[in-house]
Amino acid sequence: MSLRNALLACGLCLSTPSLAAEQPLLSPPPPLQQQGLPTLKLGRTCPELQTAIRSAVGGQASAWSISVLDPGGQLLADVNGSIPRIPASNQKLISSAFALDQLGPDFRLKTQLLRHADGSLEIVGEGDPDLSIAEMQKFAMVALGQGGSRSGQPSTGPIRLMVREEPPQRWWPSDWHPADRSYAYGAPITRLALTSNALHMAVQNPAARLQRVLDTSARNQGGSLQMVVVNPEQREQATSRAPEDPVVLHSEDSAPMHALLSLANTESHNFTAEVLLREAADDWDVGRASLANIQWMQKQALPIQGMRIRDGSGLSRGNRVTSRTIAALLLRMGRHPLAPYYQASMAIAGQRGTLRYLYSGTPLQGRFWGKTGTLSGVRAISGILDTPTGTRYVSMISNGGSAPNSVMGRVLRATQSLSRCPSWNADVSQPAVPG
Repeated sequence: MSLRNALLACGLCLSTPSLAAEQPLLSPPPPLQQQGLPTLKLGRTCPELQTAIRSAVGGQASAWSISVLDPGGQLLADVNGSIPRIPASNQKLISSAFALDQLGPDFRLKTQLLRHADGSLEIVGEGDPDLSIAEMQKFAMVALGQGGSRSGQPSTGPIRLMVREEPPQRWWPSDWHPADRSYAYGAPITRLALTSNALHMAVQNPAARLQRVLDTSARNQGGSLQMVVVNPEQREQATSRAPEDPVVLHSEDSAPMHALLSLANTESHNFTAEVLLREAADDWDVGRASLANIQWMQKQALPIQGMRIRDGSGLSRGNRVTSRTIAALLLRMGRHPLAPYYQASMAIAGQRGTLRYLYSGTPLQGRFWGKTGTLSGVRAISGILDTPTGTRYVSMISNGGSAPNSVMGRVLRATQSLSRCPSWNADVSQPAVPG
């Protein structure tokens, strides 16, 4: 089964709090109404939860940032929540929220064969992570049939086919470690990426692979294609001055946005997250796209002190974010009209994705929707926890801590069991959150 079909078969995979163990939804959820931007309230915490979290991290507090919010924006507990840390794949929560808000749940990445007014043929793409060899063979067949001429009559010589693609210096964010670039998870980010530019390892020269596929397809049809790579920005400037709109000869669409979000967050697919960042920003320069993502965060009234965005996937060690920022983002998206799509994109404790084997058989199973993050020396987990007294938004980031899985489990269980804060039940005023 292709990646696209697998994602569509999953549907939205969203369990509601009261139906956590039942079948996933198979149709899009209704949109929610906008409920306003979040405001963090730092005054009234739950001392028992704060103590439990401090106990969970023990002597490793300096390596951890942990924040817990309720639906009203109250910071219930916080350990070093204002210290920016490397988030690893928790970065995907940021880029996917940006993409969902900017592009909507039904957006699809398009790959198209165009015929311009002068008869020239061009393939343009938007980074479909499931673009297949079979689909590219269809493009080659249609191009051969057109012959590269305005009349549509077959040509006897090689057919010139332009391919709009990023230059090699943009295939990877500049600070991705060279070793990561050789693995499938660190594949180059290009507009035309057969099987996400990955086989058992990363495809180091995706343009050459594309050329081979087109050549083979053309020869099998008794023809010949001459592929010419063109600079996207120069080409876009040139086509914008063209007197006629190009004709779309053939088009292949990706899975819809809600499925792409699930691929990025549930399965932690780096290539998809990078494409979503660029498409949301409408800019394939990762530096400018990252700046657009930060500006979007500002517009959401989120606390972004110390924040740095270097990519969309979290593979960059130059990213920095606080646990308060991520918890506030989760709260913000919980109030967003498209909130069900965002929550549905996450892994579920003990049930699916990167959380499939975590917390199975515990009260957390089916009650925590989250995103994991792992780099050498970095562990993170953030998400939405269903508790007996309502939703909690939790973010935990460890840079250098030991036994992080145990700490994370203890924090989540404490948050769930202490959701009805004992001191609040006694109506005792609480001190401000420690910095």
